[in-house]
Amino acid sequence: MTDAAESRTAELRRRTAELLAAHPPAATARDDFLRARFDAGLAWVHFPEGLGGLGAPRALQAVVEAELSAAGAPDNDPRRIGIGLGMAAPTILRHGTEEQKRRYLRPLWVGEEVWCQLFSEPGAGSDLAALGTRAVRDGDDWVVDGQKVWTSSAHLARWAILLARTDPEVPKHQGITYFLCDMTDPGVEVRPLRQITGEAEFNEVFLTGVRIPDTRRLGEVGDGWRVARTTLDNERVAIGGMRLPREGGMIAPVAKTWRERPALRTHDLHQRLLKLWVEAEVARLTGERLRQQLSAGQVGPEGAGMKLTFARLNQEISALEVELRGEEGLLYDDWTPRRPELVDFTGRDAGYRYLRSKGNSIEGGTSEILLNIVAERVLGLPAEPRTDKDVAWKDLAR
Repeated sequence: MTDAAESRTAELRRRTAELLAAHPPAATARDDFLRARFDAGLAWVHFPEGLGGLGAPRALQAVVEAELSAAGAPDNDPRRIGIGLGMAAPTILRHGTEEQKRRYLRPLWVGEEVWCQLFSEPGAGSDLAALGTRAVRDGDDWVVDGQKVWTSSAHLARWAILLARTDPEVPKHQGITYFLCDMTDPGVEVRPLRQITGEAEFNEVFLTGVRIPDTRRLGEVGDGWRVARTTLDNERVAIGGMRLPREGGMIAPVAKTWRERPALRTHDLHQRLLKLWVEAEVARLTGERLRQQLSAGQVGPEGAGMKLTFARLNQEISALEVELRGEEGLLYDDWTPRRPELVDFTGRDAGYRYLRSKGNSIEGGTSEILLNIVAERVLGLPAEPRTDKDVAWKDLAR
């Protein structure tokens, strides 16, 4: 470690110790502690000062987390607010005004305001740029009408990142604008979508005459696709590049069952488990390398590869677990309709993991679209022919 890195690490430890001394976790309300942590620049240390950070290298966040964990400090329940942390925050930081950054980032990180993502539509999923939700300027406001679908946490969210079409006369990628939508505003209706698991963590959202002030526009009018690229790149890292311990995630319950129940073992299952265990470990280490790359600059298309691997491994591992457990693997613990606050892969049974993992190759960008991204933006292969690239959105066949 260089002298500069040692000095920065010592500074972070000192700041963390000062936070703990001024706000002892055992004697401080959870939200009060989290607000104080944000104000001390220890929320995400690589963010600028005044916005929850100190402008420090991203890798030094681990120093803060270790000190706080040892002191029994509360976290901000990152799984519950993952869309805000992983998608909204980096987009607001990069494209937002100073006023927007100061208004939204602190309650987002503390968890006081949950966020959701109003991107996909019934007619614009993989081809997201074909979206038809309209936003029409009316004085200082935009009036939004349309329908969004597959919206995680919309039933919990206060805010949404929203893509809407503001100019149908230009090609589809050029006529989109990015907004921050208040989910409590008149005209926003959230309806649950029951999934194969029995739960309704997803929703469809109907927008009818929703008025959004122009002050909640993120980026320039018509530049929404470029802003959305920031969100989508970060989304794939958030989904596919999450930090895990060795033998963590979906491989953990399978390995545990294998060790504890030798009567279930066969030679074929052993070979498959070994292969998937190694692939899961390779994916984990690749995720660590990706996070190191993030420390040095902006996220790139590499996250698409991680998300592809995440989806494939989850589906193959959960299928192996069901087969390993035999008849027991076909059982399902709870079909009760409910609207959960988060997806709990490892807290449920094998049947839930098997069914829920089917969505991994759809959410956060379908595997087919991500393969195109890897081919074109990572490997440099020729782009797929696109006949609608220069056609006005209003003239597209629908």
